[in-house]
Amino acid sequence: MGHRRGKRYYGKTGIHGVDIMGIVINLDVMLARRKMKSNELAALIGITEQNLSILKTGKARALRLSTLDAICHHLKCQPGDILEYIETEVTD
Repeated sequence: MGHRRGKRYYGKTGIHGVDIMGIVINLDVMLARRKMKSNELAALIGITEQNLSILKTGKARALRLSTLDAICHHLKCQPGDILEYIETEVTD
């Protein structure tokens, strides 16, 4: 099920669950590439494992730039390695 915002309906993309505005979080991919566990990254960047899980599953509504900076620092990657835009179908 998607989310309603005004007259627009943002639905599922079929990738990593429900995405709002077509933004997909590929944190799980980068963690696998770096052979790092979620709990290890959470401890390194100073957030709870639960909040990292919310971010990882794409359920987060916002992402602080300081958090993104810390993630990129510890995973030695660029923001574009974690964030991806996939165009979603918008109907009125």
